[in-house]
Amino acid sequence: MFELASELAAKDFVVDMKLCRVLFEDNRFYPWLLLVPRREKVKNMTFLTMADRLQLMRETALCEEVISELYKPAQTNVAVIGNKPAQLCVHVLARFEEDPDWPATVWEGHKEQYAPEKKKEMISNIKRAVMIKMTDGRFCQH
Repeated sequence: MFELASELAAKDFVVDMKLCRVLFEDNRFYPWLLLVPRREKVKNMTFLTMADRLQLMRETALCEEVISELYKPAQTNVAVIGNKPAQLCVHVLARFEEDPDWPATVWEGHKEQYAPEKKKEMISNIKRAVMIKMTDGRFCQH
């Protein structure tokens, strides 16, 4: 039975993909998604089957394209660090040359929540874009 770690369960739900639950990180400086494989007790990619690893890469690429197309960042960052929580999650986020932490990392950087309506709008736009791309043959499992 798949269950999100408490730190991840507190994030905003965007959409479930074939493998991953997509969550939204509420930090107004960075459009930021987290992809969590819906598999029990997965701490890192070695806990996934090869088919699931490949699907994780497809879904990560899809989310990176969505972030790039919607927000036109200078750079996208994709990271799998997973020390806390002890559950595999892939971070996909947009970076801008004018963001407060550029070019350093965001892990200990600036944090500030979105206004509620802005967050709702972003989640809706991201979900719509993900759903459209999920029908794209490039991201389907072969």
